[in-house]
Amino acid sequence: MSKRARVRAPELQGRSWINTGGKELSLADFRGRTLVLDFWTFCCINCLHVLDELRELEEKHRDTVVIIGVHSPKFVHEAEHQAVVDAVERYEVHHPVLDDPELATWKQYAVRAWPTLVVIDPEGYVVAQHAGEGHAHALAKLVEELEAEHAAKGTLRRGDGPYVPPEPVASDLRFPGKALELPGGHLLVSDSTRHQLVELEADAETVVRRIGSGQRGFGPDAFSEPQGLALLPDGRVIVADTVNHALRTYDPVSGAIETVAGTGSQWWQGAPTSGPALEVALSSPWDVAWWADRVWIAMAGVHQLWTYDPATGTVEAAAGTTNEGLVDGAAAEAWFAQPSGLAAAGDRLWIADSETSALRYVERGPDADSDGFVIRTAVGTGLFDFGHRDGPAAQALLQHPLGVTALPDGSVAVCDTYNHALRRYDPATGEVTTLATDLREPSDAVLVGEDIVVVESARHRLTRLRLPEEAVRVESVAHRTRRAATEVAPGALRLDIVFTAPTGQKLDTRYGPSTRLLVSATPPELLLEGGGAGTDLGRDLVLAPDVTEGVLHVSAMAASCDDDPLNEYPACHVHQQDWGVPVVVGDAGTSRLGLVLAGLDA
Repeated sequence: MSKRARVRAPELQGRSWINTGGKELSLADFRGRTLVLDFWTFCCINCLHVLDELRELEEKHRDTVVIIGVHSPKFVHEAEHQAVVDAVERYEVHHPVLDDPELATWKQYAVRAWPTLVVIDPEGYVVAQHAGEGHAHALAKLVEELEAEHAAKGTLRRGDGPYVPPEPVASDLRFPGKALELPGGHLLVSDSTRHQLVELEADAETVVRRIGSGQRGFGPDAFSEPQGLALLPDGRVIVADTVNHALRTYDPVSGAIETVAGTGSQWWQGAPTSGPALEVALSSPWDVAWWADRVWIAMAGVHQLWTYDPATGTVEAAAGTTNEGLVDGAAAEAWFAQPSGLAAAGDRLWIADSETSALRYVERGPDADSDGFVIRTAVGTGLFDFGHRDGPAAQALLQHPLGVTALPDGSVAVCDTYNHALRRYDPATGEVTTLATDLREPSDAVLVGEDIVVVESARHRLTRLRLPEEAVRVESVAHRTRRAATEVAPGALRLDIVFTAPTGQKLDTRYGPSTRLLVSATPPELLLEGGGAGTDLGRDLVLAPDVTEGVLHVSAMAASCDDDPLNEYPACHVHQQDWGVPVVVGDAGTSRLGLVLAGLDA
């Protein structure tokens, strides 16, 4: 076994611990175990993917490995302790979580992106860092190596971990996601954390029936964190079965559940983006809507919109490049950031684009692509600006909205999730107002007669409101994402993506390059040279001398395969991450920016 570079792990610092029964923990408590730190924030779809990737590792090595979630917030709401407690339950996090609202541990470990995994050996040394998704196989290999190495040295300590589950809470719904009104007047709700759909009477409270076993799964009677719901013309309901990466249909008359799109596995770069629906992988579909004679899918996991055509049984990517950000224009060239809510309204399809805190829409236009669709933004400016501000749309602010609802007068209601508010955008006046406050993480809303029924996800209920004629007055606040900027020197900047293939694997170049690097900047003027796509994991950039700050957007992918010349069909694994690196340009800044995809940056 090759000698591994080791760096002493810094102490864990934060506000408080969750899932420990009230006990405070330190690094000394984990001596003798392999410790995996998962730096995450609950708004981040990639972080949720990693939570699912870690479940098998956590179960298989329960007596030698401890996973610690380090919650490092992006949005102001995510710094609220109760919101973190809710998220830990919502996403079934079955390990201790350190609530670190000031990013103290994030800074100690020099983390630059959500999600990031840091591996600490049983003697308290950092031995690996992995950014992004797709590292489960590499982690499993490393954990096995560390078990063998430290068992031989006598420094491995087996036993139960420090996880203490919270007390279960009785309620009819638990973190519901989306809702719709059925033709008979009943309401159907995706009860996401309980992996079910629930039919309620028109009072939005009385349970009529539960659909699904309630156990996470992909069988004929099982869902996994379902979210979006939409009625099809034939009376069936299409369901975004989010963590199963699939679309299912539910027939309210017969009770039948059928898979109509997705393979049950997550889509990765290079996989097909169109074809027979049951043969093409999807990635965390979060909402669905029937518009333009097909089902539109908010594909949160890859920052795109896809469509499903029941008539042909096919799916295809309809808008977005998979790059994360806010770029309007022809659908195929637009950028989204975790689209999570859809609403059809005549000639427009409205979109709650959560990570850019934006309200956007699809329509046909003169600058459309070959399919005739174009993307425009009504409210929102980008990944890092958010808040609660009413007024003209150009300066109004939202905070991570998850739902959007078309209103009868042509305006749009927005479930402004992290502001705990229901907002309204009126295209006729270009004004944003607040309709209601004191909602708890509203994630969807349904028009029922003259009322609007709001899914209060973190209050585990549906709340009926009469649509107000006047807006509620609120105190305006504006925020920017709180991450320390990297000081870089003007002019030449070397960008290096650090990637070390897992033990027993190598970059497979039999069919061409197996790496990809995409670089851009906000504002675009920051980057004079070095932008665009390429296959090398290093690049020489040139920054403009007259732009003092901005964000470098870096997307990297590497595919590694089993290093066995006798194996004609080696197993391959994709490692992928997107970074948004805030930078300040100054003479004392660094001339090299190293970003770790997998391994350690020497």
